[in-house]
Amino acid sequence: MAKTVNRPFVGADRSPPSTKRIFRRPHGQQWLALVAGAFTLAQLILVRPGMGLGWDETVYVSQVGSDVPAAFFSAPRARGVSLLVAPIASWSSSTALLRVYLAVLSGLGLFVALRVWRGLFPTRVLAAAGALFATLWVTLFYGPQAMPNYWVAIGALACVGCFLRAQADRFDRAALWGVGLSAALMAWMRPTDAVYVTLPLFFLVVCVRRWRSPRLLVALVAGLVAGAGEWVVEAYVSYGGLAQRLSDGSKIQGGLGWNLAFDDQMRSLGGRVLCRPCTGAMPAPPVMLWWFALPVVAVLGAVIAVKARRRVNSLLPLACAAVVGFPYLFMIGYAAPRFLLPVYILLAIPAADALIHLVTAPGGGRRPVAATLVALGLAGHLAVQFAVLQHTVHGTTVAHQDWADTATQLHRLGVKPPCMLTGYEDVPIAFYTGCSSVDTVGHNANTTVDAIVRAGQRLPVGVLITPGQKPPTYARTWEAHRVGHLMVYVAPAVRAG
Repeated sequence: MAKTVNRPFVGADRSPPSTKRIFRRPHGQQWLALVAGAFTLAQLILVRPGMGLGWDETVYVSQVGSDVPAAFFSAPRARGVSLLVAPIASWSSSTALLRVYLAVLSGLGLFVALRVWRGLFPTRVLAAAGALFATLWVTLFYGPQAMPNYWVAIGALACVGCFLRAQADRFDRAALWGVGLSAALMAWMRPTDAVYVTLPLFFLVVCVRRWRSPRLLVALVAGLVAGAGEWVVEAYVSYGGLAQRLSDGSKIQGGLGWNLAFDDQMRSLGGRVLCRPCTGAMPAPPVMLWWFALPVVAVLGAVIAVKARRRVNSLLPLACAAVVGFPYLFMIGYAAPRFLLPVYILLAIPAADALIHLVTAPGGGRRPVAATLVALGLAGHLAVQFAVLQHTVHGTTVAHQDWADTATQLHRLGVKPPCMLTGYEDVPIAFYTGCSSVDTVGHNANTTVDAIVRAGQRLPVGVLITPGQKPPTYARTWEAHRVGHLMVYVAPAVRAG
């Protein structure tokens, strides 16, 4: 059984002991388990395990897959996802099995992250927060995917919760370990996001006298170092140093600097998994409504918490959400809905607290009205999320199937492993074909023209281009074929073979 915290939160308002006790209900974690289980089940039903791997997923999985060459690993990426999928991808090429594994793992992660907050909020608030986050289309879509952002979100929620527990009870060693492990998980997945999430925590333990805690400072630093250590070492081994890797990562992301990306994120809400360049019409207003409502309701929850003299528990996740969301809203020139998953999960707890307060607070005739409005709003919210999810899953499945069909046609042309592909969408198509992917220019540049020409004399090499586009000079004498909506120029080695 977790320890009861008797000492008030450092920096919290003084109030009678009855308002400082930790909320406890027998068997409350069963509700959290139910939410996490429903989340896993919803992923398996709505996202479908047979959906093929996306571009970024092929990069991460290829690093540990036994039947495909490893794709070029660009500067911004970290090895956390590859290690996460290694227990399956290292021996099986089944995408369905990988999806089921990640769906179960993501449900377990959500349960653990919510359970950390038991005692800081009532269980019903935590269950509602988990349900709010788990029913977002972007959460359901990325939960079973080999991508880092969901796991940054889980780490962020667990880290902030453990931080609050450890600050409230200096004898809670489990919470102290939780801070370090959660920080390591975030840094393992995306080191820069981990730094942003923990900045408010560092500020408190370093700059605010009543919050100063050497043990928490050590836990945060140790966690970040443990998680990002490999990424930093790799920067010096393969990318020319840490500063160079950060610079290269900035260039790949379009050059980090002042740039309002609110409209880009809004355009991505309709199901655009990567909005780059981010042009086109905005989604319908009902699709965007939740995006504006969530921070407003979360702020309302913080106001309610301040009045109830438990402000720290609500204000700290709000601060961390604001800091980690800042670069994605103000510093990059494109958008992907997954970028803001850590923001959504941190806002979910104060938002759920506000909704629970609205439907349970005494208020005479206002209470039934509030409950009805909240119920109608949540019903509409679920309908919108389901519609966007179905649209996104269908479009993504079709795109992934196109890559698989292209790979099948390449095999018929003789482009079979060991082989090499370059050109348009070469990274995912090479993964599906079982080839290595190479590029001479762009973010994934990893070879030279001479190396491709030499390779074409001894193994199957294909150059992928869109119809109407001219092939590179070295491939203009190669044999041309139509594969799906693309053209492929195959090297002499294929003809000789």
